[in-house]
Amino acid sequence: MPPRYPRDFYGHGPDRPDAAWPGGARIAVSFVLNYEEGGENNILHGDPASEAFLSEIVGAAPWPGQRHWNMESIYDYGVRAGFWRLHRLFAETRVPVTVYGVATALARSPAQVEAMQDANWEIASHGLKWIDYKDHTAGDEAADMDAAIVLHTEVTGSAPKGWYTGRCSQNTVALAAARGFDWISDTYDDDLPYWAQIDGRDQLIIPYTLDCNDMRFATPQGFNAGDQFFAYLRDSFDALYAEGGAGRPAMMSIGLHCRLVGRPGRVQALRKFIDYVQGHEGVWCARRADIAAHWVEAHPPQPRTNWHLLDRDAFVAKFGGIFEHSAWVAEGAHTLELGPAHDTPQGLHNALCRVFRAAPEVKRMEVLRAHPDLAGKLAAAKRLTEDSTVEQASAGLDALTDDERHRFDTQNSTYVAKHGFPFIIAVKDHDKAGIMRAFDRRITNDTATEFAEACKQVERIARLRLEALR
Repeated sequence: MPPRYPRDFYGHGPDRPDAAWPGGARIAVSFVLNYEEGGENNILHGDPASEAFLSEIVGAAPWPGQRHWNMESIYDYGVRAGFWRLHRLFAETRVPVTVYGVATALARSPAQVEAMQDANWEIASHGLKWIDYKDHTAGDEAADMDAAIVLHTEVTGSAPKGWYTGRCSQNTVALAAARGFDWISDTYDDDLPYWAQIDGRDQLIIPYTLDCNDMRFATPQGFNAGDQFFAYLRDSFDALYAEGGAGRPAMMSIGLHCRLVGRPGRVQALRKFIDYVQGHEGVWCARRADIAAHWVEAHPPQPRTNWHLLDRDAFVAKFGGIFEHSAWVAEGAHTLELGPAHDTPQGLHNALCRVFRAAPEVKRMEVLRAHPDLAGKLAAAKRLTEDSTVEQASAGLDALTDDERHRFDTQNSTYVAKHGFPFIIAVKDHDKAGIMRAFDRRITNDTATEFAEACKQVERIARLRLEALR
């Protein structure tokens, strides 16, 4: 198989589907609380060094073989004070919450887990430990994932239905999909959930966020004050809310951390944003489990073309006639670096046209000459390809009067004698009168101009044929 590009640059496409949120909501808002304190890097947890990520100590470095007392106490603030401040806020405002719970952190926080459950918060898994998995083998990461599921189940009483590692590897999503989670959030690539086909299984992905996230209080070029956080959340909400009003409802995720937004100087920004959201009609604040359940019901997975995964013979058999009697175009396209973005008419059309455009003029001339005369002798003898027969019939060229047929025959002969190839036009765009007007206009072109125009028409015909395959 030639190179195949795994990243999907098409997604929902230019016209994303109507999410059809419950109650006709214009936006779905998902508040996520990352519960990591007690699961971070620490030699007490068997790690080689202290934590250095997402704290008040911006630019901190790991301390190999040592406890970092200041870092630990900053994390401790999150569970001792920040969590309860956020718990009270969400309880007062009746906002549903999804928790990304690190299993070892949950195990060390029984009171907080009980409070989450009493509030009917969803507790998804945030892995066994809050560490970076980029350098782990797939086997080691899988072992930690399995251990996380076991520990999570012991601590909460039920297995997690959703998964988010965060500091993940290239294997994370596939490993999580193999374990049958209802949803996975280890992507940041869309404003709506979507189905990904992973190892033959349709997996629901609910993208997460790193921009509408209080982590930017702890990173360079991030938020310096609560009003910056509020302003960014408000502007993001306003943009998505307006899109929802225009018929394109989307989802907004807000990422939170007990030790960050749980500070007094920041929590008011979150309170202001919640008040702002609740001051709008048509807003669905939902846990990710609720969003997943809705998406499964309203937008179940659909059959995929997977054109880019066809082997050479199947690919050429399916697309070899898109350029008239010119299977070499499809053969060339199959050797390109195709990916999911080529599984649409416009995507595959681009690949086929690349091969056609890159070919020497003599090869492109062969394609032009492979096209039949419009309403000519091949049509009368019923020897057109199936595509050409349908296309000419759509413009009424299969039902000509004697005078019309005589005129077409005359024009065909004159055109071919002048240019050396038949007159080509995407007939779907025209009726008989329009085709004849184009004939009269183009027959006067010089051959170089007409060759370029004929090639454009061949590409247009190819696009229409691909669209008819969907």
